Amino acid sequence: MALLELDGCSLSFGGVRAVNRVALALAPGELVGLIGPNGAGKTTVFNLITGVYAPDHGAIRLNGRDIGGLTPFRINRLGIARTFQGVRLFPTMTAFENVVIGYSSRAGGLLGAVARTPQAQSTHDRIEAECHALLRMLDLEAQRDLPARALPYGAQRRLEIARALATGPRLLLLDEPAAGTTPQEKIELMERIRWLRDQLGLGILVIEHDMKMIMQMCERITVLDHGEVIAVGGPDDVRTNPKVIEAYLGEERT
Repeated sequence: MALLELDGCSLSFGGVRAVNRVALALAPGELVGLIGPNGAGKTTVFNLITGVYAPDHGAIRLNGRDIGGLTPFRINRLGIARTFQGVRLFPTMTAFENVVIGYSSRAGGLLGAVARTPQAQSTHDRIEAECHALLRMLDLEAQRDLPARALPYGAQRRLEIARALATGPRLLLLDEPAAGTTPQEKIELMERIRWLRDQLGLGILVIEHDMKMIMQMCERITVLDHGEVIAVGGPDDVRTNPKVIEAYLGEERT
């Protein structure tokens, strides 16, 4: 059974068809790329998966369960987390506090429990330990007490991933995680995403405009153009597909 499955999903805004009969599947532990020109519908697909929009037609399933039309909070609780094109951190809060915010969505507010019982303290200690572990995974432990806005941009990108992971997902959606980062940061991020997939057993779906990065990182790639899937396959298949070359790879569109 696929971890995630989009089956003929369509969405229109007024008279504009943003996504048209999109089919996409992702298995547990699979790292898949989603690429295409600007305006192809990539982020709209993420918004459909995470409940920002409900599809006009088609179905979205997580482990066989239809999640189309559920609220973003409910979908997150079922095991899907995401990052965004633009950094959306709490700028005045520390790196550690940003991760705690992510964890609180599944902690039932126990981190700030008023009752100072042994059980509440045990929960507090466990959450704190797990948040520090996530900061270490993303190479942010040394910056844990800095406000998010004081972090270098690449570190802010990694902090968004740490906060998303704090919600305990089975599926992680990364929307242009390397945008604005240096070439060396992109290499390190690519290696870290692979490592997280392997260590945590996550399914990961990545939107990225850096074709060198996406071709090296992903086992399989889905290509969108004008809201429709025009190709699905491994990096070599996609790289040489005439439709993909015409719509995207053959032009300088970033």
